Amino acid sequence: MEKFTLSPETHTGLVTIAVSSLDRSLEYYQQSLGFQVLEQSAQSALLGAGDTALLALVEQEQAQPQPPHTTGLYHFAILVPSREDLAYVVLHLAQSRTPVDGMADHLVSEAFYLSDPDGNGIEIYRDRPRSEWPMKENEVQMANAPIDVDALLAEAQSQNRPWNGLPAGTRLGHMHLRVADIQKAEEFYHDLLGFDIMQSWRGALFVSAGGYHHHIGLNTWESQGAPPPPSNAVGLRFYTLQLPNDAELERIYERLRTTSYLVERSDDHTLALRDPFGNGLLVTSVPITTLATIQAGLQ
Repeated sequence: MEKFTLSPETHTGLVTIAVSSLDRSLEYYQQSLGFQVLEQSAQSALLGAGDTALLALVEQEQAQPQPPHTTGLYHFAILVPSREDLAYVVLHLAQSRTPVDGMADHLVSEAFYLSDPDGNGIEIYRDRPRSEWPMKENEVQMANAPIDVDALLAEAQSQNRPWNGLPAGTRLGHMHLRVADIQKAEEFYHDLLGFDIMQSWRGALFVSAGGYHHHIGLNTWESQGAPPPPSNAVGLRFYTLQLPNDAELERIYERLRTTSYLVERSDDHTLALRDPFGNGLLVTSVPITTLATIQAGLQ
């Protein structure tokens, strides 16, 4: 198969997760994290920052926790525009006593990690300027260094900025997925879809379009050889890969239709498929902005 590269304008768009209680999850995402509800139905809600949709919650009937040693969501990552914005969010987390699972300076970014009431992993982070990203032999160098939280909180307090939810310009920066086999993940995300490999490290692979440090993280740390979770488990339903135009969508469609992967096409702007590990993916040339579109993607 010939080498295929994604448009450098490609990015992640929106993530849909299943939860056991919509009401409980809405309280967490609104009160603790500052998401705004853009649209809501009896069993689902579309959340975002400003008018930008970032996250859809779908209540799963007879939901069960995601079993250990299964593939699926590791975390979804919310990217805020600046370090000042990250400080602003972290101060709110501290003042609202929202539990934080961990934090790290990844050299390319500074990140805080949390879990929602169902255990779905969340990252909130800010990027350093690309000119500061350490590179070696065409691979970005990421690490897990400590963050000076006191300095970050002091910066937030000096802003004297009242809490008003996630700042404008916040978006879904990347996805990090549990997979069963790194080689198969590379074959799907790099060889087939055309992501560039940005780092391969200790049972993990990080790929992107346009030179970003990573749009998709993939790891086997707790899922080597693992099956997908049960259909009624909480966790990832699908995430979207946002293309710049319909021509790019057609280019990917023509490539995918020659493979053994089942590709469903509900309209002229959206392709639905699953990676080798059962993780749902919508490839779209227009942003998803309604629950109706999300429900179509769940079919």
